[in-house]
Amino acid sequence: MKLKSLAVLLGAASLSLSAVADVKVVNQGLSEQEVLNAQQGWCNALLEISSTNQEKGHDAAKALAKDIIDAAYGYQMGAVLFKPTLTVVPQTFRPTSEGALSYFVGGDDNFPNDKGFALMGWTKCEVENNAVFIAGDSASTIGKVHFTNKDGVTSVDKTWGFVKDDEGVVRIVLHPSSLEHKG
Repeated sequence: MKLKSLAVLLGAASLSLSAVADVKVVNQGLSEQEVLNAQQGWCNALLEISSTNQEKGHDAAKALAKDIIDAAYGYQMGAVLFKPTLTVVPQTFRPTSEGALSYFVGGDDNFPNDKGFALMGWTKCEVENNAVFIAGDSASTIGKVHFTNKDGVTSVDKTWGFVKDDEGVVRIVLHPSSLEHKG
């Protein structure tokens, strides 16, 4: 009897809500295209940092990298699970935006081993997904990213985790990467 009353009550509530013209529906669900756009945006940003460094110098590249990290990663939401490709102990992981910035452009005394991954003269960046998993407002991808510079192509194994923030912006919150292993 109570179950039937609850069902009737919930049915009445849904009818009441649908009758209101100003109901705002928020759907933070991620689409596959948004995930692919975020990955390609990351590649484009890396290439832009690299070319800015060559054309305008390190300070300009660092300023651009900071803006890109602030826009693309979820550091304003909390720690980002970032394990860059070429980091070493004791600074393997970069849960802060300062650590990410140093990895991409170097020049931070707190991260003395960073040479600046984005400053390696990259001219091409291609994502090759092996799998994409989307669940509501989050998505995970795994695959390879191929980077090209004057020395040739470097391929890395890369996993990305994306979420939409409260404003509906797709943010990177998980980003482990390692050099490709060939057996």
